[in-house]
Amino acid sequence: MASTPEYASDGTTLVEVIRRLEQDGYVGQMAANEGGVIRCFTCRQDSLASDVHIQLLRRTEGASDPADMVVVAALICPSCGTKGTVALKYGPEASPEEVEALQRLDDRR
Repeated sequence: MASTPEYASDGTTLVEVIRRLEQDGYVGQMAANEGGVIRCFTCRQDSLASDVHIQLLRRTEGASDPADMVVVAALICPSCGTKGTVALKYGPEASPEEVEALQRLDDRR
């Protein structure tokens, strides 16, 4: 991960990061699925992660367990335009779907 403030973990919890993004209009929810796909729960459409542009990326670590490594991405659904978030594990606990989606997301920030 790059060492920019957007990537840096400052001890902010996952819930706090998502609440801040919701205040900025990222109210939709998204999830990683098999095949490097991101599902938007607003329109129920799947999009290749490579077609979904990252607006912001924040890394969190569990206060009691640094192995609880999660990245929150603020995204815009290419199908319906919903601004939403997806939480993806990136450490040893990450699923193959999360790893593939994170690798393929389009980072044009």
